[in-house]
Amino acid sequence: MMSDQTERRTGLIAELDRRAREFNAQAVMFSQAMAGRLGINATDLQCLNLLSQRGSMTVGQLAEVTGLTPGAITGVVDRLEGAGYARRERDREDRRRVIVSLSGGREISPMFDAVRRASEELYSAYTDEELVLILDFFTRAVPVLREQTARLREGGV
Repeated sequence: MMSDQTERRTGLIAELDRRAREFNAQAVMFSQAMAGRLGINATDLQCLNLLSQRGSMTVGQLAEVTGLTPGAITGVVDRLEGAGYARRERDREDRRRVIVSLSGGREISPMFDAVRRASEELYSAYTDEELVLILDFFTRAVPVLREQTARLREGGV
């Protein structure tokens, strides 16, 4: 027989799992809607988002961060470059390497302003200590998702 504490924890974890899946589904829907507004696909948007957050990187680094193959990233960069969002440059120190940067030609930040403001309003309901806990959760959750994505891409179930 389960203790009340074990039963409560089991219920909390089940509810957290349900809410996380709901959150993830909504995040995907938002990403698709944003990508549609920008005239690109959702994967390209996420690569653009990573470039916006992390700055310029090589095609190999972008492939590593996303878990996509270098060939797939080449297609992403081709599309982002064609749409005016990114540009390629040869690395000055190693001409074999290609650096991908935001082009500066088309700005995406204004499209994120509304969601940024709504998020700030949401965050205002939490204490600093609660925000530290939430931040810790996301910091730990991202590598878990990255690992699970890699597992699926490698044929795992």
